[in-house]
Amino acid sequence: MLAILKKELNSFFASPIGYLVIAVFLIINGLYLWVFKGDFNILNAGFADLSSFFFIAPWFFLFLIPAITMRSFSDEFKLGTIEILKTKPLTDWQIVLGKYFGALVLIILALLPTTIYIYSIIQLGNPVGNLDFGSTLGSYIGLLFLASAYTAIGLFTSTFSNNQIVAFILAILISFFIFYGFDAIADLGSLEILRNLGMNEHFKSISLGVIDTRDIIYFVSITIFFLFLTKLKLNVE
Repeated sequence: MLAILKKELNSFFASPIGYLVIAVFLIINGLYLWVFKGDFNILNAGFADLSSFFFIAPWFFLFLIPAITMRSFSDEFKLGTIEILKTKPLTDWQIVLGKYFGALVLIILALLPTTIYIYSIIQLGNPVGNLDFGSTLGSYIGLLFLASAYTAIGLFTSTFSNNQIVAFILAILISFFIFYGFDAIADLGSLEILRNLGMNEHFKSISLGVIDTRDIIYFVSITIFFLFLTKLKLNVE
């Protein structure tokens, strides 16, 4: 598994893809939070917190993570290297998990520089240091769980076609539906119970700073489910 993980990271950073994805994510976040005028601009909000960042980050993840995962198996199928990979002394789970953690590490690397926002908010607070560390930490943990689920979904969709664009679009559609689709259905039909099936509800719960085991089990279950589907799809190929 470690060999696959290293291979994935090397392939990301051997080309401009890895750097470009991280740069685009950070630049777009920075522009929305600190430059563009609007509801998300922290400087215009009148209070120092990171709620704007934690609101828009899941939506940016909808495009960032599929852009990272779309090539995971699509490239292997397109180049015909999937057969070579299967002949190596690796189980299907080792291949899947190696690629999964390779993509997840890249996402974490993209997320790490945003922690500088915490320092900025601390300095902007009145008094200095006036920040709800509990909800901030909970929101970051929530983003990690969200990234984990999105990555598993993206990995699964990359097994559907040797066309990266197809994998990219499918990952966005499935991730969007599981993140927000149940909320939309609940709003239309007044079926509040459906909200608990969506990632958005569990992400908001963790963001409050209270780590509920039900939320953890939910995200872990979604991740394992799509990794399992990926493994099954790999067996069919």
